[in-house]
Amino acid sequence: MNIINSLSEFHRLLSIPPPLHPLVSIVHVSEIHAITSDVWKKFTTNFYTISLKNNIQSKVKYGQNYYDFDRGTMVFTAPKQVQSVEVETANTFNETSGSGYVLLFHPDFLGKHSLSVSIKEYSFFSYAVNEALHLSEKEENNVIDILKKIDEEYQHIDSHTQGIILAQIDVLLQYSNRFYQRQFITRKAINVDLLTRTEGLISEYFNSEMGLKRGVLTVESLANQLNLSANYLSDALRSLTGQSTQQHIHEKLIEKAKEYLIVSNLSVSEIAYNLGFERPQSFNKLFKAKTNQSPLEFRDSFN
Repeated sequence: MNIINSLSEFHRLLSIPPPLHPLVSIVHVSEIHAITSDVWKKFTTNFYTISLKNNIQSKVKYGQNYYDFDRGTMVFTAPKQVQSVEVETANTFNETSGSGYVLLFHPDFLGKHSLSVSIKEYSFFSYAVNEALHLSEKEENNVIDILKKIDEEYQHIDSHTQGIILAQIDVLLQYSNRFYQRQFITRKAINVDLLTRTEGLISEYFNSEMGLKRGVLTVESLANQLNLSANYLSDALRSLTGQSTQQHIHEKLIEKAKEYLIVSNLSVSEIAYNLGFERPQSFNKLFKAKTNQSPLEFRDSFN
Protein backbone atom coordinates (compact mmCIF):
# COMPACT_ATOMS: atom_id res chain seq x y z
CA MET A 1 0.00 0.00 0.00
CA ASN A 2 1.41 3.38 -1.02
CA ILE A 3 0.72 6.30 1.32
CA ILE A 4 0.81 9.86 0.03
CA ASN A 5 1.52 11.83 3.17
CA SER A 6 1.64 15.42 2.02
CA LEU A 7 0.13 17.79 -0.52
CA SER A 8 3.64 18.51 -1.79
CA GLU A 9 4.19 14.83 -2.57
CA PHE A 10 0.84 14.64 -4.36
CA HIS A 11 1.66 17.73 -6.45
CA ARG A 12 4.98 16.15 -7.41
CA LEU A 13 3.24 12.96 -8.53
CA LEU A 14 0.87 15.06 -10.66
CA SER A 15 3.80 17.02 -12.19
CA ILE A 16 2.49 20.38 -11.05
CA PRO A 17 4.24 23.14 -9.06
CA PRO A 18 4.47 22.78 -5.26
CA PRO A 19 1.46 24.01 -3.29
CA LEU A 20 1.48 27.62 -2.10
CA HIS A 21 0.32 26.44 1.34
CA PRO A 22 1.48 23.18 2.99
CA LEU A 23 -2.01 22.24 4.19
CA VAL A 24 -4.35 23.33 1.38
CA SER A 25 -4.21 23.60 -2.40
CA ILE A 26 -6.45 23.70 -5.41
CA VAL A 27 -5.42 22.01 -8.63
CA HIS A 28 -6.65 22.68 -12.17
CA VAL A 29 -7.38 19.33 -13.79
CA SER A 30 -6.21 20.59 -17.19
CA GLU A 31 -2.69 21.05 -15.76
CA ILE A 32 -2.30 17.50 -14.46
CA HIS A 33 0.33 15.25 -16.08
CA ALA A 34 0.69 12.43 -13.58
CA ILE A 35 4.06 10.66 -13.59
CA THR A 36 4.40 6.98 -14.30
CA SER A 37 4.50 5.21 -10.96
CA ASP A 38 3.29 2.06 -9.25
CA VAL A 39 1.87 4.30 -6.55
CA TRP A 40 -1.33 4.67 -8.59
CA LYS A 41 -2.09 0.95 -8.41
CA LYS A 42 -3.16 1.21 -4.78
CA PHE A 43 -2.74 4.22 -2.54
CA THR A 44 -4.15 6.28 0.29
CA THR A 45 -3.71 9.92 1.19
CA ASN A 46 -3.46 11.64 4.54
CA PHE A 47 -5.69 14.50 3.43
CA TYR A 48 -9.17 15.23 2.14
CA THR A 49 -9.94 15.69 -1.55
CA ILE A 50 -12.97 17.19 -3.27
CA SER A 51 -12.95 16.74 -7.03
CA LEU A 52 -15.11 18.23 -9.76
CA LYS A 53 -14.10 16.77 -13.11
CA ASN A 54 -15.33 16.55 -16.67
CA ASN A 55 -14.25 14.37 -19.62
CA ILE A 56 -11.44 12.49 -17.89
CA GLN A 57 -9.85 9.61 -19.80
CA SER A 58 -8.33 7.72 -16.87
CA LYS A 59 -10.52 5.67 -14.57
CA VAL A 60 -10.52 5.80 -10.80
CA LYS A 61 -11.28 2.67 -8.83
CA TYR A 62 -12.53 2.19 -5.28
CA GLY A 63 -12.64 -1.40 -4.11
CA GLN A 64 -13.98 -3.36 -7.08
CA ASN A 65 -15.80 -0.44 -8.69
CA TYR A 66 -14.70 1.93 -11.45
CA TYR A 67 -16.01 5.28 -12.46
CA ASP A 68 -15.40 7.30 -15.64
CA PHE A 69 -15.43 11.06 -15.24
CA ASP A 70 -17.09 11.50 -18.62
CA ARG A 71 -19.40 14.26 -17.37
CA GLY A 72 -19.62 16.73 -14.49
CA THR A 73 -19.28 14.72 -11.30
CA MET A 74 -18.00 15.28 -7.79
CA VAL A 75 -16.14 12.78 -5.63
CA PHE A 76 -15.16 13.21 -2.00
CA THR A 77 -12.40 11.26 -0.28
CA ALA A 78 -11.27 11.30 3.34
CA PRO A 79 -7.82 10.40 4.68
CA LYS A 80 -6.87 6.69 4.66
CA GLN A 81 -9.34 5.65 1.93
CA VAL A 82 -7.90 3.12 -0.52
CA GLN A 83 -7.86 4.33 -4.12
CA SER A 84 -6.35 3.31 -7.43
CA VAL A 85 -6.15 4.70 -10.94
CA GLU A 86 -6.37 2.54 -14.05
CA VAL A 87 -3.68 3.67 -16.47
CA GLU A 88 -5.00 3.99 -20.00
CA THR A 89 -1.63 3.92 -21.81
CA ALA A 90 1.49 1.86 -21.42
CA ASN A 91 3.72 4.57 -19.96
CA THR A 92 1.70 7.40 -18.50
CA PHE A 93 -1.68 8.97 -18.12
CA ASN A 94 -2.86 12.54 -17.90
CA GLU A 95 -6.06 14.48 -17.60
CA THR A 96 -5.29 17.24 -20.10
CA SER A 97 -8.40 16.35 -22.11
CA GLY A 98 -10.53 17.04 -19.05
CA SER A 99 -11.39 20.05 -16.98
CA GLY A 100 -12.33 20.89 -13.43
CA TYR A 101 -10.76 21.30 -10.02
CA VAL A 102 -9.33 19.18 -7.22
CA LEU A 103 -9.39 20.75 -3.76
CA LEU A 104 -6.94 19.22 -1.28
CA PHE A 105 -6.76 20.01 2.42
CA HIS A 106 -5.08 18.36 5.39
CA PRO A 107 -7.08 17.72 8.59
CA ASP A 108 -4.68 20.07 10.39
CA PHE A 109 -5.89 22.91 8.16
CA LEU A 110 -9.28 22.70 9.86
CA GLY A 111 -7.71 23.62 13.21
CA LYS A 112 -10.33 24.57 15.78
CA HIS A 113 -12.90 25.49 13.14
CA SER A 114 -16.32 23.85 13.55
CA LEU A 115 -15.58 21.95 10.33
CA SER A 116 -13.10 19.77 12.23
CA VAL A 117 -16.15 18.18 13.87
CA SER A 118 -18.94 18.62 11.29
CA ILE A 119 -16.92 17.21 8.38
CA LYS A 120 -17.16 13.77 10.00
CA GLU A 121 -20.95 13.97 9.71
CA TYR A 122 -20.86 14.15 5.90
CA SER A 123 -21.18 10.47 5.03
CA PHE A 124 -20.44 11.08 1.35
CA PHE A 125 -16.72 11.32 2.20
CA SER A 126 -16.77 7.53 2.44
CA TYR A 127 -18.93 6.80 -0.58
CA ALA A 128 -17.46 4.61 -3.27
CA VAL A 129 -16.52 6.35 -6.47
CA ASN A 130 -19.35 4.83 -8.50
CA GLU A 131 -21.65 6.61 -6.07
CA ALA A 132 -20.30 10.00 -7.12
CA LEU A 133 -22.44 13.11 -7.04
CA HIS A 134 -23.91 13.85 -10.48
CA LEU A 135 -24.54 17.57 -10.90
CA SER A 136 -27.11 19.41 -12.94
CA GLU A 137 -25.79 22.34 -14.97
CA LYS A 138 -27.04 24.83 -12.37
CA GLU A 139 -25.54 22.83 -9.51
CA GLU A 140 -22.23 22.53 -11.31
CA ASN A 141 -22.10 26.29 -11.84
CA ASN A 142 -22.72 26.86 -8.13
CA VAL A 143 -19.87 24.53 -7.22
CA ILE A 144 -17.52 26.09 -9.76
CA ASP A 145 -18.24 29.55 -8.35
CA ILE A 146 -17.19 28.39 -4.88
CA LEU A 147 -14.08 26.63 -6.15
CA LYS A 148 -13.10 29.74 -8.10
CA LYS A 149 -13.39 31.81 -4.92
CA ILE A 150 -11.16 29.34 -3.11
CA ASP A 151 -8.71 29.40 -6.01
CA GLU A 152 -8.62 33.21 -5.97
CA GLU A 153 -8.02 33.33 -2.22
CA TYR A 154 -5.34 30.64 -2.51
CA GLN A 155 -3.27 32.88 -4.79
CA HIS A 156 -2.82 35.57 -2.10
CA ILE A 157 -2.10 33.86 1.19
CA ASP A 158 -2.17 36.03 4.31
CA SER A 159 -3.50 35.88 7.86
CA HIS A 160 -7.11 35.83 6.61
CA THR A 161 -6.67 33.05 4.06
CA GLN A 162 -7.42 30.09 6.32
CA GLY A 163 -10.67 31.53 7.68
CA ILE A 164 -11.94 32.56 4.25
CA ILE A 165 -11.13 29.22 2.60
CA LEU A 166 -12.67 27.27 5.49
CA ALA A 167 -15.85 29.32 5.19
CA GLN A 168 -16.02 28.47 1.49
CA ILE A 169 -15.39 24.76 2.15
CA ASP A 170 -18.19 24.83 4.72
CA VAL A 171 -20.60 26.28 2.15
CA LEU A 172 -19.41 23.81 -0.49
CA LEU A 173 -20.12 20.83 1.78
CA GLN A 174 -23.56 22.13 2.71
CA TYR A 175 -24.45 22.54 -0.97
CA SER A 176 -23.08 19.07 -1.71
CA ASN A 177 -25.24 17.61 1.03
CA ARG A 178 -28.30 19.25 -0.54
CA PHE A 179 -27.34 17.97 -3.99
CA TYR A 180 -26.91 14.41 -2.70
CA GLN A 181 -30.37 14.54 -1.17
CA ARG A 182 -31.72 15.68 -4.53
CA GLN A 183 -29.89 12.80 -6.20
CA PHE A 184 -31.56 10.29 -3.88
CA ILE A 185 -34.95 11.75 -4.81
CA THR A 186 -34.34 11.81 -8.57
CA ARG A 187 -33.04 8.23 -8.42
CA LYS A 188 -36.02 7.05 -6.38
CA ALA A 189 -36.96 4.29 -8.85
CA ILE A 190 -33.43 2.91 -8.68
CA ASN A 191 -33.43 3.13 -4.90
CA VAL A 192 -36.78 1.33 -4.66
CA ASP A 193 -35.17 -1.55 -6.55
CA LEU A 194 -32.20 -1.29 -4.18
CA LEU A 195 -34.56 -1.56 -1.20
CA THR A 196 -36.15 -4.69 -2.70
CA ARG A 197 -32.77 -6.31 -3.31
CA THR A 198 -31.54 -5.36 0.16
CA GLU A 199 -34.55 -6.83 1.93
CA GLY A 200 -34.28 -9.95 -0.22
CA LEU A 201 -30.64 -10.49 0.74
CA ILE A 202 -31.37 -9.94 4.42
CA SER A 203 -34.29 -12.39 4.39
CA GLU A 204 -32.24 -14.98 2.52
CA TYR A 205 -29.43 -14.66 5.06
CA PHE A 206 -31.64 -15.40 8.03
CA ASN A 207 -33.92 -17.95 6.33
CA SER A 208 -30.95 -20.03 5.18
CA GLU A 209 -29.30 -19.84 8.62
CA MET A 210 -26.08 -18.45 7.15
CA GLY A 211 -25.43 -16.92 10.55
CA LEU A 212 -24.22 -20.31 11.76
CA LYS A 213 -21.27 -20.07 9.35
CA ARG A 214 -20.74 -16.33 8.95
CA GLY A 215 -21.92 -14.76 12.17
CA VAL A 216 -24.28 -11.81 12.51
CA LEU A 217 -25.03 -10.10 9.21
CA THR A 218 -23.15 -6.78 9.03
CA VAL A 219 -23.88 -3.63 7.09
CA GLU A 220 -20.49 -3.89 5.39
CA SER A 221 -21.00 -7.43 4.10
CA LEU A 222 -24.48 -6.57 2.84
CA ALA A 223 -23.20 -3.45 1.08
CA ASN A 224 -20.40 -5.47 -0.53
CA GLN A 225 -22.96 -7.85 -2.05
CA LEU A 226 -24.70 -4.83 -3.58
CA ASN A 227 -21.41 -3.29 -4.77
CA LEU A 228 -22.06 -0.18 -2.70
CA SER A 229 -20.34 1.49 0.20
CA ALA A 230 -21.95 0.99 3.60
CA ASN A 231 -22.68 4.69 4.08
CA TYR A 232 -24.24 5.15 0.66
CA LEU A 233 -26.50 2.14 1.18
CA SER A 234 -27.68 3.47 4.54
CA ASP A 235 -28.32 6.95 3.14
CA ALA A 236 -30.22 5.56 0.16
CA LEU A 237 -32.43 3.36 2.36
CA ARG A 238 -32.97 6.16 4.85
CA SER A 239 -34.16 8.45 2.05
CA LEU A 240 -36.89 5.90 1.23
CA THR A 241 -37.84 4.40 4.59
CA GLY A 242 -36.37 6.58 7.31
CA GLN A 243 -34.33 3.60 8.49
CA SER A 244 -30.62 2.86 8.14
CA THR A 245 -29.26 -0.45 6.85
CA GLN A 246 -28.52 -1.56 10.42
CA GLN A 247 -32.13 -0.90 11.40
CA HIS A 248 -33.35 -2.95 8.43
CA ILE A 249 -31.08 -5.83 9.45
CA HIS A 250 -32.28 -5.69 13.05
CA GLU A 251 -35.90 -5.56 11.94
CA LYS A 252 -35.54 -8.75 9.87
CA LEU A 253 -33.46 -10.41 12.58
CA ILE A 254 -36.14 -9.79 15.22
CA GLU A 255 -38.86 -11.03 12.84
CA LYS A 256 -36.93 -14.28 12.34
CA ALA A 257 -36.24 -14.59 16.06
CA LYS A 258 -39.95 -14.24 16.83
CA GLU A 259 -40.71 -16.92 14.25
CA TYR A 260 -38.26 -19.32 15.93
CA LEU A 261 -39.68 -18.54 19.36
CA ILE A 262 -43.28 -19.13 18.26
CA VAL A 263 -43.10 -22.16 15.96
CA SER A 264 -39.94 -24.06 17.02
CA ASN A 265 -38.72 -25.86 20.11
CA LEU A 266 -35.21 -24.43 19.79
CA SER A 267 -33.70 -23.01 22.95
CA VAL A 268 -32.91 -19.30 23.12
CA SER A 269 -29.21 -20.14 22.82
CA GLU A 270 -29.80 -22.24 19.69
CA ILE A 271 -31.83 -19.44 18.14
CA ALA A 272 -29.04 -16.96 18.94
CA TYR A 273 -26.46 -19.19 17.23
CA ASN A 274 -28.70 -19.67 14.16
CA LEU A 275 -28.92 -15.88 13.83
CA GLY A 276 -25.14 -15.52 14.01
CA PHE A 277 -24.55 -14.51 17.62
CA GLU A 278 -21.51 -15.94 19.37
CA ARG A 279 -22.96 -15.09 22.76
CA PRO A 280 -26.67 -15.65 23.57
CA GLN A 281 -26.47 -12.73 26.00
CA SER A 282 -25.92 -10.36 23.09
CA PHE A 283 -29.00 -11.71 21.34
CA ASN A 284 -31.07 -11.38 24.54
CA LYS A 285 -29.96 -7.77 24.96
CA LEU A 286 -30.85 -6.81 21.37
CA PHE A 287 -34.19 -8.62 21.47
CA LYS A 288 -35.23 -6.89 24.69
CA ALA A 289 -34.11 -3.51 23.38
CA LYS A 290 -36.29 -3.94 20.30
CA THR A 291 -39.37 -5.57 21.90
CA ASN A 292 -39.27 -4.61 25.59
CA GLN A 293 -39.42 -8.35 26.35
CA SER A 294 -36.81 -11.02 26.80
CA PRO A 295 -36.96 -13.91 24.30
CA LEU A 296 -38.40 -16.22 26.98
CA GLU A 297 -41.01 -13.66 28.01
CA PHE A 298 -42.04 -13.34 24.36
CA ARG A 299 -42.27 -17.13 23.95
CA ASP A 300 -44.26 -17.52 27.16
CA SER A 301 -46.79 -14.95 25.97
CA PHE A 302 -47.76 -17.39 23.18
CA ASN A 303 -48.11 -20.42 25.46
